[in-house]
Amino acid sequence: MFMDSNELIHLAAKACEDKKAININLIDINKVSSIADWILVSEGLSDVQVRAIIKSVEDSLKEKANLLPIRKEGINEGKWALLDYGDIIINIFQTKEREFYELESFWSNGKFYKY
Repeated sequence: MFMDSNELIHLAAKACEDKKAININLIDINKVSSIADWILVSEGLSDVQVRAIIKSVEDSLKEKANLLPIRKEGINEGKWALLDYGDIIINIFQTKEREFYELESFWSNGKFYKY
């Protein structure tokens, strides 16, 4: 079943929410960048929770959209993890790393949505 990037980002956000991710932001970068349509930024409170959130997103997108990530980073460490699905990019941080990288300020020219 084909899903557009809008549907995919909401599916990913729901998978984050299912694992109690906090501060879930969806950033529409379609008009300001060619790397993706959407960026999701969220956080978990421990490395175990970050890994659980990422697994939830992977499982959900595989099961409901038959999608696998093109690239994965930081999964084992669990401080900051990235799943790149092409049209959507998922970033899950622990609080300290999120504050350090300030990804939201980097994409401040995108359209922000709280989930």
